[in-house]
Amino acid sequence: MTIALHGLGVSRGIAIGGVYIIESDQLDIHEYSIPKESIETEIQRFDKAVTSARQQLRAIRNHIPVTTDADIAAFIDTHLLMLEDSSLTHEPARLIRELSCNAEWALKLQRDALVSVFDEMDDAYLRTRKDDVDYVVNRIQRILSNQTSLHHEEPDNLLTGYIVLANDLTPADTVLMQHKGITAFVTEYGGPTSHTAILARSLGIPAIVGLQHALQYIHEEDLIILDGTRGIVLVDPDKQSLAHYRKLQNEEKIHYTALGRLKGKPTVTLDGIPIELQANIELPRDFDTVIEVGAAGVGLYRTEFLYMNRDSPPDEEEHYQTYTRVIEILNGLPLTIRTLDLGADKQVDGGRQTGPIASNPALGLRAVRLCLKEPSLFRPQLRAIIRASVHGPVRVLIPMLSNTHELGQVLQIIAEIKAELDNQDIPYDHHLPLGAMIEVPAAAVCADIFASSLDFLSIGTNDLIQYTMAIDRVNDEVNYLYDPLHPAVLRLIHITLQAGKKANIPVAMCGEMAGETQHTRLLLGLGLREFSVHPAALLEVKQIINNSELAPLTILAQKALNARNSIEVAEIMATANIQS
Repeated sequence: MTIALHGLGVSRGIAIGGVYIIESDQLDIHEYSIPKESIETEIQRFDKAVTSARQQLRAIRNHIPVTTDADIAAFIDTHLLMLEDSSLTHEPARLIRELSCNAEWALKLQRDALVSVFDEMDDAYLRTRKDDVDYVVNRIQRILSNQTSLHHEEPDNLLTGYIVLANDLTPADTVLMQHKGITAFVTEYGGPTSHTAILARSLGIPAIVGLQHALQYIHEEDLIILDGTRGIVLVDPDKQSLAHYRKLQNEEKIHYTALGRLKGKPTVTLDGIPIELQANIELPRDFDTVIEVGAAGVGLYRTEFLYMNRDSPPDEEEHYQTYTRVIEILNGLPLTIRTLDLGADKQVDGGRQTGPIASNPALGLRAVRLCLKEPSLFRPQLRAIIRASVHGPVRVLIPMLSNTHELGQVLQIIAEIKAELDNQDIPYDHHLPLGAMIEVPAAAVCADIFASSLDFLSIGTNDLIQYTMAIDRVNDEVNYLYDPLHPAVLRLIHITLQAGKKANIPVAMCGEMAGETQHTRLLLGLGLREFSVHPAALLEVKQIINNSELAPLTILAQKALNARNSIEVAEIMATANIQS
């Protein structure tokens, strides 16, 4: 009998195949005392385990084909670097000496301390970086516990055509198994912003995460259908289901072939209205993809990676060199650089907390608030961006502005920096555009006030929806309330778009909603003319835009603004979204 299971689809596509299960043994870590005379021997045992973990990861790295994109393989290099970090190599040794405890327990204590820092983060993407810590720690623990190497890591274990099922997967697992021929994977845990989910999208592997209790219903070698678009797994499908999904697979191939033909073509509606379609970028390695998919530029360049996994913040010169390289890669395409968007919950001095831990970091000292309180973080980045602007078209985007006093402080700092550069005869773009992220409801309501002092606005829907609905979007107990179609959210978006139109400045959208194709026509109808999306979604959004006519969409969007709930909004837009 066919069983249907539902999870979170994080990478689109359909896969049909047998199941290969990766069992992840739960390590049971116990504490016991070490005699004083044996402490140095215990530390040597720990050091030897760290060395063995490095050797295992290097062996995995060496078995990845040389044709692999270096930036994808760099996920494993990140774990190798973590094995050089003092927080994982020196701190457990200190704890062994201080507590006279076994190496396993010392490592567990240090793991818990590191993970607690990540758990306090407000940013969903950064919060899931604790997965990297767990991966490296678990590998060391397995060695300390004398457990054998994982079966799927063995070089001769081919997985061609299989769909992998696991509690969770690491980036290293994902990259390694992709080169062993897996067609898809499903995990019981994980979220859309995990490294593994991001890698799945980059590698084009259909994937579902968060399918809880899947291992109770799916067994080794079971035939399953995985629909990464809808987040559905069919176990032991009947002939009709197999025929239906094989037809969908074929249609997908035709669809993606057609999408490929859109590269390099203009983004313009059926009634001749040009639309700006740019890309969101997480890391420097993503910039080649921007060129590959034919984006009109980078509408959101997140710079937080510069501050991660280090003991001190980057200086002005490091910022400048990074941005200059990016500008050169884009070769004339516009680049919008968002300034630091971290919170007080994530320090840059090795994770040490200098103030009280925020009980609600999302509403605390973060983004521009932190930057204005800590100008030693803010000024070097702003100086570097302004200096880099001489090399190509650059825009500065300030996150989480909520009042004009903050904006006034930012403008003052920028004016001071420009005066310094003028006195030093350092060139820069004197007309460097400055914009604000509209992600706080107060900013959206007062968008006309912000628009009068800025060159552009960019709507960050991830936080705007979260703050409007008063929910934590990564909290499983309330994230069902995260609703892009809620009339309040649509009205705030519309207010912002109208403010930009009245002030004659462009308004973009860089939040996830811009890349969700089911919302593309609604956003067009509301008046959005600049989209910034994940590169993987860009061509699909372009296809919808190029097959849309604005006049009827504008009428439907006005009706949606008067709807009482998101169900009515969806019903109103249904007629538009079934257009070919």
